[in-house]
Amino acid sequence: MEDEPKTLLVTLTGKDRPGVTSAIFAALSAAGVEVLDIEQIVLRRRLVLGILVTAPRDWKKLRDVIERTASGLDMSVEVDRGAGDNRSRRGDRSHITIIGNPLRASAMAAIAGRIADSGANIDKIERMARYPVTAIELHVSGAPADTLRPLLAAEAVQQGIDLAVQRDSLHRRGIRLIVMDVDSTLIQGEVIEMIAAHAGQEAEVARVTEAAMRGELDFEQSLRERVALLEGVPASALDEVYASVVLAPGARTMVRTLRRLGYRFAIVSGGFSQITDRLAVDLGIHFARANELEIVDGHLTGRIVGEVVDRPGKARALREFAEEVGVPLDAVIAIGDGANDLDMINAAGLGIAYNAKPMVRDAADTAVNVPYLDAILYLLGISREQIEEADAEFGIVTPAPLIP
Repeated sequence: MEDEPKTLLVTLTGKDRPGVTSAIFAALSAAGVEVLDIEQIVLRRRLVLGILVTAPRDWKKLRDVIERTASGLDMSVEVDRGAGDNRSRRGDRSHITIIGNPLRASAMAAIAGRIADSGANIDKIERMARYPVTAIELHVSGAPADTLRPLLAAEAVQQGIDLAVQRDSLHRRGIRLIVMDVDSTLIQGEVIEMIAAHAGQEAEVARVTEAAMRGELDFEQSLRERVALLEGVPASALDEVYASVVLAPGARTMVRTLRRLGYRFAIVSGGFSQITDRLAVDLGIHFARANELEIVDGHLTGRIVGEVVDRPGKARALREFAEEVGVPLDAVIAIGDGANDLDMINAAGLGIAYNAKPMVRDAADTAVNVPYLDAILYLLGISREQIEEADAEFGIVTPAPLIP
């Protein structure tokens, strides 16, 4: 067996400024070496640059040239001679996204410890956002995502952070379908309670809704009972309800960002088409499915037209939309908060419990508990900086942190 080729690892650290990388590569080019690998990061204007190159016969001469170049840049450098390239990343690669508000060092230590316990290795770490939450992505290899997910999910609960484990695959980089619940997910609050306020039945409807979302009542039966309490409400009240709808923070940001990337969106709701259809038009959502309130002579009858969109119905809609878009279920992301979202969440390649009931958090692939719907973008490998830059091209100002 032939010996591995000799290589040099050059590690440069110091204050970042224009021209550093070009100066080091100019020094390397004079020796005619080949570049095998490069990693560069900047933290608080401090540069760490690692370059792996083939080692020339007179490697010490090159080392002296590099050290003089670094000295002229007022930077520190280490040149280590060794053999071979980096080991290729082992199979079973995953992306682990950690979201904290705040994200404490103790939480990172705990997660890193559980990854090590699994026999996996962290190959790369990068920040996805520092505002309005801190989001960090780890590239991990050496353990299956199905092994990492329950181990890290339990630790995330202990540490009070959100965490997602996704298998590294082409689906993560391709066009995907996002299927969202509406009430308490895409929007704040429950539409049926807003309508019930016009009938003086808000408290009773809210009580039944809460029990249904916890999975304590049959959804269809509870829905029909609640809708019956709306009998006699003027249809014009639906316009007032729509005008009072408040989107979840970050909803528009998430939709417009992913639409630019070719993603498709669907909303599937146990609520009412008179509201969801208008939401779909307003946000540019491609598909919408919900229950239809019966209206006769300008008033609600207290009945629903047609089949109820319940827990199984949401999952059926997800599959139908995926087939229409032409994407496999592995490329579908489902987002919801209540028990009637469970089948939909389980059918998707990535199921996200968004500020959800405990039983939904336990069943989903991941849970996002921060009150920002666009935090889901970080799970998809999209950074806050990329979001803001894309918005700026269209004259849209997204919130930005104050950087000291």
